[in-house]
Amino acid sequence: MEHWPTGRLLSTAARLVEHAWVEALEARGLTHAGMIALHFLDAGPLTQSDLARLAKVENQTMSRTVERLERSGFIERRADPVDRRRQIVTRTAAGDAAWASTRSLESEVFPALEDNERMRAGLLEIIRRSAEQRWK
Repeated sequence: MEHWPTGRLLSTAARLVEHAWVEALEARGLTHAGMIALHFLDAGPLTQSDLARLAKVENQTMSRTVERLERSGFIERRADPVDRRRQIVTRTAAGDAAWASTRSLESEVFPALEDNERMRAGLLEIIRRSAEQRWK
């Protein structure tokens, strides 16, 4: 591995971390999309449309995520009293606990590194430069 190109190292590391991340979320009854929705609900109730906009996904995609979270008891939906066509999504006590359990996820999933801030800075730089070239 020491002689692998950087791209292969990044790709392999990303796959390994993603597998560990997904397994840790599944152990909590969550998906990555569900964790993102619970995160946005940290600020309080939102409409399902607002959740989709914040997560940068289609309403239909957020609808499936919200349905899974509701089945798990992590959120509740109710009709907006002002506009009954809209759904207000609220995190439940179980959702609060699920969200809180994700706060230590990084330290559980990622191996401890000597200089984590330097690694993060390098990754951010790679992402910025790659995004600039890809999405001009």
